[in-house]
Amino acid sequence: MSAEKNPSTAANGGTNAAAEGSELIKFDNVTKRYGSNVVLDNLCFDVSPGKHVTLIGPSGSGKTTILRLLMTLVKPDEGTIKVAGEYLSHEERNGKLVPAGEKHSREVRKNIGMVFQQFNLFPNMKVLRNITEAPVHVLGLGKDEAEQRARELLEMVGLTDHIDKYPTQLSGGQQQRVAIARALAMRPQVLLLDEVTSALDPELVAGVLDVLRDIAHSTDITMLCVTHEMNFARDISDDVLMFDAGRVIESGAPEKIFTDPEHERTREFLSAVL
Repeated sequence: MSAEKNPSTAANGGTNAAAEGSELIKFDNVTKRYGSNVVLDNLCFDVSPGKHVTLIGPSGSGKTTILRLLMTLVKPDEGTIKVAGEYLSHEERNGKLVPAGEKHSREVRKNIGMVFQQFNLFPNMKVLRNITEAPVHVLGLGKDEAEQRARELLEMVGLTDHIDKYPTQLSGGQQQRVAIARALAMRPQVLLLDEVTSALDPELVAGVLDVLRDIAHSTDITMLCVTHEMNFARDISDDVLMFDAGRVIESGAPEKIFTDPEHERTREFLSAVL
């Protein structure tokens, strides 16, 4: 983990199951198809504990599919994925690697939190219960502990005064900040961010990105981010991966990718979005 970051008691995912310096996320020759369309093509990449990695590239290049695979919303057609040293969509039985049962995948997936484009809050639950529901029922936390954690997170995202409101009483930006707090309430080792500002009105984008910047700079949680907000990617990333046609065509530090990319396709993409 990065030595200069101080873990937050609210947001930090705790001690990583992966050994220091090893991969927390590892994609090994992963292929994903939808019919004849190859969305990910023999993909290999890894993310070390505490790192912030941003995936950029044109729509349809496979970025969001990576996040969906990590949430086990879809399964790889070929290859394997490991999280914190454990296979995600596979498990070992009798010395053989076989498709994982739901119990195994669910246990490994506890290490991962995700914030979606659409906020996916429970409309019939107030803000506090939206955040405490999963820690109580999935992690088995006591109600008091879960509520204390929720209050800390709501203070972090600047929504203490909205704890007793329903999602429909909040702006889109406020709802997305609740969604961020809800993801962090599970104390995941990995936080996945899928175009988290794309559904927001332009004037609400900055507030959400500021919250995420604070989390990135003040905690050691690992982040995997898909975004078209290039300034945000430059600010928070340790590494940027450029995707095209289901493959990583270029990767490196944000200063390198954004100021001196080597690949012509990267230059074309950045000239179109910057």
